[in-house]
Formats: sequence, C-alpha cells, structure tokens
Amino acid sequence: TKTVSKCYVQVTGMTCASCVANIERNLRREDGIHSILVALMAGKAEVRYNPAVIHPSAIAELIRELGFGATVMENCGEGDGILELVVRGMTCASCVHKIESTLMKTNGVLYCSVALATNKAHIKYDPEIIGPRDVIQVVKDLGFTTSLVKKGRSASHLDHKQEIRQWKRSFVVSLVFCIPVMGLMIYMMVMDSQLSDAHAHHNMSSEEMEALHSSMVLEYQLLPGLSVMNFLSFLLCVPVQMFGGWHFYIQAYKAVKHKTANMDVLIVLATTIAFVYSLVVLLVAMAEKAKVNPVTFFDTPPMLFVFISLGRWLEHVAKGKTSEALARLISLQATEATIVTLGPDNVLLSEEQVDVELVQRGDIVKVIPGGKFPVDGRVIEGHSMVDESLITGEAMPVTKKPGNTVIAGSINQNGSLLISATHVGADTTLSQIVKLVEEAQTSKAPIQQFADKLSGYFVPCIVAVSVVTLFAWIIIGFVDFEIVEKYFLGYNKSISAAEVIIRFAFQASITVLCIACPCSLGLA
Repeated sequence: TKTVSKCYVQVTGMTCASCVANIERNLRREDGIHSILVALMAGKAEVRYNPAVIHPSAIAELIRELGFGATVMENCGEGDGILELVVRGMTCASCVHKIESTLMKTNGVLYCSVALATNKAHIKYDPEIIGPRDVIQVVKDLGFTTSLVKKGRSASHLDHKQEIRQWKRSFVVSLVFCIPVMGLMIYMMVMDSQLSDAHAHHNMSSEEMEALHSSMVLEYQLLPGLSVMNFLSFLLCVPVQMFGGWHFYIQAYKAVKHKTANMDVLIVLATTIAFVYSLVVLLVAMAEKAKVNPVTFFDTPPMLFVFISLGRWLEHVAKGKTSEALARLISLQATEATIVTLGPDNVLLSEEQVDVELVQRGDIVKVIPGGKFPVDGRVIEGHSMVDESLITGEAMPVTKKPGNTVIAGSINQNGSLLISATHVGADTTLSQIVKLVEEAQTSKAPIQQFADKLSGYFVPCIVAVSVVTLFAWIIIGFVDFEIVEKYFLGYNKSISAAEVIIRFAFQASITVLCIACPCSLGLA
C-alpha cells in the first residue's frame, strides 16, 4: 500500500472557475499527487500526495509556476469535519461510555464526547474516511435514536433592526429637543450682536446697557438668578440627557468597568459635566439672587447627542443592508438532497432524501429539473442548463455536461443531473461567501480600530488637560485677579473675588471638555 498524506495550500490570485480547473488539471498530471480539490471562495487547495515522491513545499511551488500565489498551510486540522448530534434513549453513564467507546473505535472518528445531561454528542471526524451518515448509523446500531442538531438557517445574529430602532429613537428624541435649544441660542447671539452694536454707537453707560439686557424677553428673570432662557434650556436638556443619552451611559459604564476609555466615555463625561455644572451654577445664582444671569452650557448635550446618535443610526442602517443581502444568500441554500446509490454502469439502485448537512464528500447526488444543487460538485452523468446567477450574476443559463463543476444554490433547469459532491457543509461556495461577509461585518475597519485605540489615550489626555486648565486659572486668579476680571463677564462687586476665580476656572475647564469631547475623531 502506498502511504497517502494530505496537505492544505492557501492559493491567492484565483478569479474564477477556470483558474480552479487549470490548477486541478495541471497538478493531477504530476507524479506523487493522488488528488487535488480547490475551493475558489476559501482560496484553499486540499492535496493528497505520496510523501515519498513529493513534498508540500514542492506542491506549492508547482501552483506558483502556474502564476498563482501559494503557501502551505501549517494547521491541517482545518479539514476535520465536526458533527453535533442529539441522541435520545440514553439512561445512564454506561450508555454514554458505550457510544463513546464504539465511536472512538470506528475508523475515521478523531474525537467524540457525549453529554448525558443535554443528550448531545460532539464528534470530530476525518471526512476522507467517514461521513456524518456513517456516524449516525453507528449510533443507531447501538440502539439509540439520533438526529442532527438543527442549526438555524436564519441570519438573525446579523439582524440590526433592534439597533436601528434604538438609535433612531435616540436621534429623534435628541433632535426634537435640540431644535428649540439651537433656536434659543441663535436668538441670543443675534440679540447680543445687536446690543453690542447699540453699545458701540451710543456710548451707553454699563447701567443702561444692563437695563437693555434685562429688557430682553429671554433674559427676563422668573426668579432671582433664573432667567427664562436658562430655565427653558434646562427643561429641554433633561429629557435628552435621560432618553437620548441612555445608550451612551450604558456603554460608557461598561467601558469604565473594564478600565478602558472609549468615545462613549468622552461623550458621557462632557455632557454630564456640562449639565451638572450648568445646574449647579444656576442653583448658586438663585441662592445668591444674582442680578446677572450665569453662563450655562445647557445647549451642549442635546446638540452632541443629535450628531452622534445620527452617526450611529446611519452606521447600523448601512450594516443592516449588508445583513439583508446575507440573509437572502443564506435562504438560497437547499435544505434537502437526494442521494443515489449507483451499481455497475451507473445503474440507479436506490435513492433517499437526506438533510443537506448529511451529504458527504464523494456522495452521488441527483438533481432534478427545477431543483437546487445542495452542494458543490462535479457532473458525472446527464446534460442540462444551469442558472448560476446567484454567484456569477450571469443571467444566461450555463451548459453543464459530465466533468463540469456545479455550485451549491444554483438552479438546474431542464435536464436531470447526477453529481459527485466535492465540497459539502461549510466548504460550499455559498457558505464561504456567507462566512466572508460575516467576518467583514464583525471586524472593524483598520482606521476605526486606530480611532478606538487613540480615544483610549485621548480621553485621559483631555480630562487631564481640563483639570490642568482648572488649576491654572485658579492659580492665575489668586496671583493676578485683574486678568480674570477682564474676561469674566458681568462681574459685579456683589460676589467675592475667590468665587469669581473659581467660577471662571470651572467655566474654562468645562469649555475644554465640551469642545474636545465630540471631536471630529469621535463623530467620524
């Protein structure tokens, strides 16, 4: 007997089925190679060879000579089949032992573990030697009933509907409250500029100026120290902080719990501090019955939340689109296959309907006109036209005759075909496409990972900078009060110098936080 080894080669640069045929045809001619199977989507070739005659590196070299990139894959465990079964009728540990020991003795079974509590069996096998149907038969012969664990064919884990709803709601809530806040802000700006113009033209005294200021509707004080503007802003800000920012708070809490800082932490930090600071300043002003209305930051949280929740909403909508396409792809898979047994001269002896997961490599599958191909394979007998538009986008049916390859999920049109299964289960082209799209969905774009990594350093930096600002201004204030007096608007002698300094320092440090938080990095 000749010893046969198996190796996997990663092949790059294949573009279509003819590349696959080219590699397979040329390598079959070589000495020492028994068989070769190339999967286009996975970019993988499985080669069975005689180690006495040829080495894997030489095989890769042969593929390279054909103009493709090829590297030998080290971990050959890739080719193991994995089977999950539900086993009924086990009563005790000895049943478990009986099943395990019998399966382990079976040629081709590499690993087997049976759990009595869940009635499940987990089996690893070599698809070259044995297939899922053989394994199931062995268990049945022992007197247990068994069936495959039904895998949900739906792409429910790729469904972004819930996230889309949640961010849309978040965005709408923030937007509803943000528009009036922005309106108030713009109105204040316009009025302020008009005032300063009036001031420039008429050299008014500061008393007259203040009188004019307080005559503005929004600056009208409902209670001493509480202007209409601030009160309205506060009312509009609370719901946004509660409902619009809810998801950010959850995410930020989780991040902080794991001692990391992401964009959510920054956003929450800035909005919360802006909100709390503004609230405290208002309460202090009311307690002091201040004449001049304090500067508050109630406009920051709603506007921040609007931009960011809009961004998140759009991101999930885009992801949802891809998932929809994926779900449609998954639904194209056939669920059952008709397996036939052939006698000499390809005479049909018997046929049976089985679940598509139970089709083994090398099985002969019959596909009737109008049926879907359950697995990738090679035509053995029959002529037909096949619609492969799901993979190639080509609307014209393709002629298939013995020796041609067929793709799982494509539709047989007018003739009956017998095909030999070459790629089954997770190796079919369709499964590979689904896997690729799933990986693309779960992995982040490199720039996104970079941004996340940056924001890990960015958050502590900004916090540090704002703390430095706070202390710097406090020190400056106590050393040279005139500077603060110059910049602190509406300074009147009724508040102590220390308080002015501290208030101004806080204002400066919070401004740093609020401005840095929604930095373009996070928004983008």
